[in-house]
Amino acid sequence: MSVAADPATVDKCLRVGAGFSQGDRNWIAEQFATLDARLAAFQADATELEVSVKDREAPGQKVTLECWIAGRPKIVTTSAEEELHAALHDVRDDLRRRLNDAKTRQEPRSNRHLRERPEPEDATELL
Repeated sequence: MSVAADPATVDKCLRVGAGFSQGDRNWIAEQFATLDARLAAFQADATELEVSVKDREAPGQKVTLECWIAGRPKIVTTSAEEELHAALHDVRDDLRRRLNDAKTRQEPRSNRHLRERPEPEDATELL
């Protein structure tokens, strides 16, 4: 995997949407900093993140994190955690998992044979 010339980072790509103020942005970016390692594979100018919250601090609040990377389907993660900090971590961790899954699916074809193993003819031998 090559590193992008201008790698994406949370700080470069994050926008705050409904329910958050620009003043919340730095605090949210700190919560999402662990995404930087995963985002570094993508160009900063081709990557966008937007976090929003509906009914902030109320029962039933919903945090949404959307990720757009050029040439890939949009990824949307949501959390209904009651505590805002926990909800932000929930959407962050879900996005990281989904980016990892997308990376695994897009590995070069030459590596597929390493992942695809034929089923043993007699599966009971393994038990």
